[in-house]
Amino acid sequence: MKQFLFMMLAACMLTACGSGATKTEVSEEESTTAPTPVALTAEQLKPLSFNEIFTAITAEEIPTDVFTLVAKDFTVITAGDSTNYNSMVAGWGGWGVEFNKPTTWCMLRANRYTLEYMRREQKYTFCYFDESYKPDIMQFGMKSGRDSNKMKESKLQAVTTPGGSIAYKEAKLVIECRLVQITTVSPDDFYTEEGRKFVTDAYAEAKEWHKMVFGEITGVWKR
Repeated sequence: MKQFLFMMLAACMLTACGSGATKTEVSEEESTTAPTPVALTAEQLKPLSFNEIFTAITAEEIPTDVFTLVAKDFTVITAGDSTNYNSMVAGWGGWGVEFNKPTTWCMLRANRYTLEYMRREQKYTFCYFDESYKPDIMQFGMKSGRDSNKMKESKLQAVTTPGGSIAYKEAKLVIECRLVQITTVSPDDFYTEEGRKFVTDAYAEAKEWHKMVFGEITGVWKR
């Protein structure tokens, strides 16, 4: 009799353990399965505010490496306010630390119209986009806002950041900066023939040397 009771008790314990394991497996599967984000259409984005689209993060939490963001996704630099702003595409730049603060840098031709806005406002944004928006962002690099209506022609929707700068609702990452430093390059600063030729050719067009622009990161947001 005792042996029979012992066998029954053992069977009940095994059954309970088996049920518990099954529930745990389902629970873990459910907890690791998240719904796939659905990209919002232009009409869906239109009524949304900046804070409804983006979440604030720190510079250390930027989800994608700088080499992918700058070299592959390109950079859209924008400066101005909601009534008057200008954007350009930049393929060079990055970020690090200057004056013990997280800082971006970029190398711009001296005659860039957006650079005038950056000097005047002393703040600007870097926006990065998914591949699907490449045709839209490349429009910013095909002509100057100085002698065209390229900003009004753009399909991208401008939005004001909490810091008062201009970004785009379609961006996947926004970095806002406060202008810290602009320096002028010289051919003597470059130790490769490629570098010297690049800035010399640019000087022939702009009649002024390239500018190195540094900005303190004051805000970072991801979609």
